[in-house]
Amino acid sequence: MYSQQRMKSSIKNDWQQIEAAQEALAKADAVLIGAGSGLSTAAGFCYDGPLFAEHFADFIQKYHFTDLYTAGFYPYPSLEEFWAYWSRHIYYNRYDSKPNAVYQKLYELVQNKDYFVLTTNVDHQFQLSGFAKERLFYTQGDYGLWQCSVPCHQKTYDNEEAVRRMVAEQKNMRTPTEAIPYCPLCGQPMSMNLHCDHTFVQDAGWYAAQSRYEAFLAKHQTDRVLYWELGVGGNTPGIIKFPFWQMTASNQKAQYLCCNWGEAFCPLEIAQQSICIKQNIATVLAAFNC
Repeated sequence: MYSQQRMKSSIKNDWQQIEAAQEALAKADAVLIGAGSGLSTAAGFCYDGPLFAEHFADFIQKYHFTDLYTAGFYPYPSLEEFWAYWSRHIYYNRYDSKPNAVYQKLYELVQNKDYFVLTTNVDHQFQLSGFAKERLFYTQGDYGLWQCSVPCHQKTYDNEEAVRRMVAEQKNMRTPTEAIPYCPLCGQPMSMNLHCDHTFVQDAGWYAAQSRYEAFLAKHQTDRVLYWELGVGGNTPGIIKFPFWQMTASNQKAQYLCCNWGEAFCPLEIAQQSICIKQNIATVLAAFNC
């Protein structure tokens, strides 16, 4: 559909692009935010940063892990050790977090607009920072949920109470055996509700959010929509990036805004409707006037 040539953000300087972006936001009838991991990175949530070094020193020493992401895929020798790691991972990324200034600034910018958020992030920062739950579609899961690992049924379960217990009671990189979660129906171990493979559970809540997202798209199909992509890389372009390009191309009143430190570009076919800012997202948002 699109040519191989791409428009880079260097066509205008960063300040000109930010001014154009702010004007596009002001004129928009609706804003669809597409958020990837780069947004959380810009907000300071790094998988290889101080949090990892401070709270996972024992795992680092034993296994020489370099980041939370790779540690999550390690084949731990027991469920006790697996859940010692994962309960900490969930706790410090989901339950020990506070509202973040970068996410709060984004909310301030769109709170008076008809907005919706499509995100592959699983850290709950949107809700912590004021975004309405009914305006969010977490496509890839949520740290606060787990599911049957098989799975034998399409349902997810809140995990806060169990996670807090495992973090509080674990010793020597092992959670108590009696704290290990098992499926209430088939008895198999539970797992995280994260879209890592074909076992990912899309429960009733997931489909309800998808329906609200589709209703938002239908409502604004011909309006002045700002498709605002924040920190989306190349891992799952079919969820946010490609659809945003396609929807911009099909609506001459729409604009595509891409903010990404390393990958701010668009196809030439929508270049006239696009603003691409190759800059730190936190810096870009800070330059906006509310």
